Amino acid sequence: MSEKTTIKVGDKEIILETGKMARQADGAVTVQMGETIILVATVASSDARPGQGFFPLTVDYREKASAAGKFPGGYFKREGRPSEKEILTCRLTDRPIRPLFPKGWFNEVQVQTMLLSADGENDPDIMSILGASVALTISDIPWAGPLGAVRVGRVDGAFVANPTHLEREESDLDLIYVGNASDVVMFEGSADEITDEDFMAALRFGQEACQPMIEAQNTWRESIGKTKREVVTLQVPDEVTAEARDLIADKVIPTLTIAAKKEREAGWKAVKKEAGEKLVEKFGEEVVSDGVLSEVFYKIQKEAVRKLILDDSKRLDGRDFYDIRQIDAEVGLLPRAHGSALFTRGETQALASATMGTLDDAQSFDAYAGGEEEKQFILHYNFPNFSVGETGRIMGPGRREIGHGALAERSLAPLFPRESFPYAVRIVSEVLEYNGSSSMATVCSGSLALMDAGVPLKSPAAGISIGICTETDTDDNIDRYQILTDIIGWEDAFCDMDCKIAGSADGITGFQLDLKLKGLPLGIMQEALEKAKDARFAVLEKMALILAEPRKEFSKYAPRITTVRVNPDKIGALIGPGGKNIKRIVEESGCEINIEDDGSVKVYSVSEEGLTIAMQEIDGITAEIELDKTYRGKVVSIKEFGAFVEVLPGQDGLCHISELANFRVKRTEDIVKMGDEIWVKVIGIDDKGRVKLSRKVAMEERDQMMEGKGDEEGGEDSPKDTPESEA
Repeated sequence: MSEKTTIKVGDKEIILETGKMARQADGAVTVQMGETIILVATVASSDARPGQGFFPLTVDYREKASAAGKFPGGYFKREGRPSEKEILTCRLTDRPIRPLFPKGWFNEVQVQTMLLSADGENDPDIMSILGASVALTISDIPWAGPLGAVRVGRVDGAFVANPTHLEREESDLDLIYVGNASDVVMFEGSADEITDEDFMAALRFGQEACQPMIEAQNTWRESIGKTKREVVTLQVPDEVTAEARDLIADKVIPTLTIAAKKEREAGWKAVKKEAGEKLVEKFGEEVVSDGVLSEVFYKIQKEAVRKLILDDSKRLDGRDFYDIRQIDAEVGLLPRAHGSALFTRGETQALASATMGTLDDAQSFDAYAGGEEEKQFILHYNFPNFSVGETGRIMGPGRREIGHGALAERSLAPLFPRESFPYAVRIVSEVLEYNGSSSMATVCSGSLALMDAGVPLKSPAAGISIGICTETDTDDNIDRYQILTDIIGWEDAFCDMDCKIAGSADGITGFQLDLKLKGLPLGIMQEALEKAKDARFAVLEKMALILAEPRKEFSKYAPRITTVRVNPDKIGALIGPGGKNIKRIVEESGCEINIEDDGSVKVYSVSEEGLTIAMQEIDGITAEIELDKTYRGKVVSIKEFGAFVEVLPGQDGLCHISELANFRVKRTEDIVKMGDEIWVKVIGIDDKGRVKLSRKVAMEERDQMMEGKGDEEGGEDSPKDTPESEA
């Protein structure tokens, strides 16, 4: 029997239903907002795999064209690899639910979301997070939920819960907020340079908006929720842990406080190897498995790192808690790139290159669920194995790379002059060295590369990562904590937070929070944001010493653009049958040409000569006949009352027999013949666009001009008034 409930969030209604679909899953629910509907189903295996040493959680989200009443593109008419939107929604759903599974519980869990119906107004990504929480809450899978999830926008200064795509176009904030009954669990999004104070207000708004969802889930858990299954975690014998502590007691702190990352990691690896061999020798391989060894040394290392921070007020690399690592930067180092920058912060390094293209180079994609269908500004992030000194499979970008690139792109996009800059721009960030927060290094290198390319950014942008180390009581309440600025890799791994904040001197543009805690009080989050602001300003000051503002000139290899407006009625003639005319112009000039429906023609060229050729061709095809202007035209039709003369491609006018000469003409053919080229002047254009031409006036003016020229140069004779002399 199905259960159904409706939740009011702001002025929107969310409908939850369970027991109707996917009834063999451990937990399943449909979530509906407007006419957008998703199904979320979750299943956990009954046992962990032998030797499993990590928690295997898989979150999958898929959109089907049928949800929007469409056919998928391509030959096979079937959806293929997940899109970037689908991958980002997977990550959005994964990150808040992952910390709430029991530590040391290694049973495989899968959470799958399917888009069943898409109305093009309500984004299913936020619904996927809520659906995962509901499905896990009512299932027998051990999980410390429930969670609420809401998208927060701000339209005309007022916060809006779960804005539609249309409302989001008017919003200067796009915040995805996930919270529990009292604390923030995850957030992500972008903003148009929102102030820190307004950002905190948005977080509080999101926290309040989550409460009806949490209350509804608690009600369901009590009424229809399954009894949670017994948790069986990896057990490490106490005597093995005690022996391991004794073996490395005098080596832990000296090794972990080696300043350089590679030496520190190599030293700890050697300590583990030596102690591990002794543990296996003493207790045997059956007791001391690889999983046990991994768990033992992870626990010792985590305790040591946290003790250093909380008890000894020390960080692994010797910095003070709020210090930023040394920053170095260089711009213009890639000669053929349109803009480039190398940004190094400590042992994290990102190389960004900027490429400018035509608007035809903008990325287009299917958007079954509505929203953006084209991107004029693109950022791609790559993380090669050598950046951490390791080997590995070389392949295309994974979920992590797509997620980090999207964060950096969101952080820079609000500063990109989309409406006034007629170029598509792509940033490629190559992470060449990694020890924490490469996405924020990408924001910094990307900002410098854009300015090096001459892109008129609204403001430079920088990003920083803030961490936290906490000590909690038995109820997971925080007893004490220490905020950390510019965290390194091991501080991310063994502490509790990675909060990335990016923006300009005027406000925040991009943000993302990942927690290993079950939640963080908003009061502590406000402290972290204050430290992030201080650090962001410090990084911006360093960047300004390298390049303070966009260059005034583009690279010589970047395309120049010239924009002309033509009569929209001329677009067909410019394109030509089957694109014949425009293809010819592109081939002859080497330019790229973008034609808009409103008559705007944008010509992109890296060659002045090519630009001249293109502009002459375009003008020749699209020019309008002007009153009182003299043209050299071709006779295309002979009539008793005169001749029709083509003065521009496809445009002609009538030269009446009385206007053919300054004497009486009996027959048109006495003066002109088909194909003759003659000079004519436009003497009239009536309301219907009919053009009146005069050869007589044109020749009189030419005679006067030549007489004047003859006086100046010695009185040369003017040409005879015949078509032959005009040729």
